[in-house]
Amino acid sequence: MENFDDSTLDELAAMVCGDEPGMKRRRGWELALFLRRAGWEDVPDHDGSPRQRWVLDLLRERKEDDAGDVERVVLRMADRREYQQQPSEYDPVIERLQEVLALEGRRIDYRNGQPFLVEYDPDEPPRLQRVELKVAITDIVSDPDLARAVQLRLDEAHICQEHGAYTSAVIMLGSLLEGVLVHAAEARPANVPLPKPLRATGLQDLVQHAHTNGWIDQDAKMASELLRTYRNLVHPLAEKRAKHSADFDTADLCWSTVNAVLNDLAASKPQ
Repeated sequence: MENFDDSTLDELAAMVCGDEPGMKRRRGWELALFLRRAGWEDVPDHDGSPRQRWVLDLLRERKEDDAGDVERVVLRMADRREYQQQPSEYDPVIERLQEVLALEGRRIDYRNGQPFLVEYDPDEPPRLQRVELKVAITDIVSDPDLARAVQLRLDEAHICQEHGAYTSAVIMLGSLLEGVLVHAAEARPANVPLPKPLRATGLQDLVQHAHTNGWIDQDAKMASELLRTYRNLVHPLAEKRAKHSADFDTADLCWSTVNAVLNDLAASKPQ
């Protein structure tokens, strides 16, 4: 990404200081602490000069030396952990930050609750928000060894997604989804039994079984069927016939599906 315009740096400096109504205000001694939390090294203490000018000078200096430092400031301002003591101040900050970044052709997006910068075209329709995972794997899987294996696959799927290995991410997500549904079928009492032995039951039947017994909602069931289709792209011939390769949007849809199913399974877990 290109360097930020000087007018954008001016806006960022004002937001770091937080003198506008509704913004998180930082006193002079807090400015250097904020920059260090953003990941800056060798940050001097505030010298008593006007706060906004002091921050702006540092941003300009770092822009010339390391443009990544300016991005780190942006990401720290968008990080919810910065507002743990004043959560009501987060929304006004992120709203203003998105307005400023839009002029640079960028915006803040989130993965696993963490902010990152993406390119942004205001003429393109907005990307649908991914369903966030609200529970831990151990809330769903009672077997400790299986829970560790599922968590490992979840972590590996994240790594694949972040490095552009979208087909691998989808396959990993389909695998862990099947694993948690098998565990649910084994561990939970079911009003409607499986129509065939568990060892002969595929993902489609597991999804239907979970929905029939009220463990997952209709939207999660429908989305899971789509994930099953994408997971079958593990076979190169299937990918050839489909004339489609998994991309970022494909994997993102699958993440929402898995997160929705895991959330539903946790909510329906027998007490």
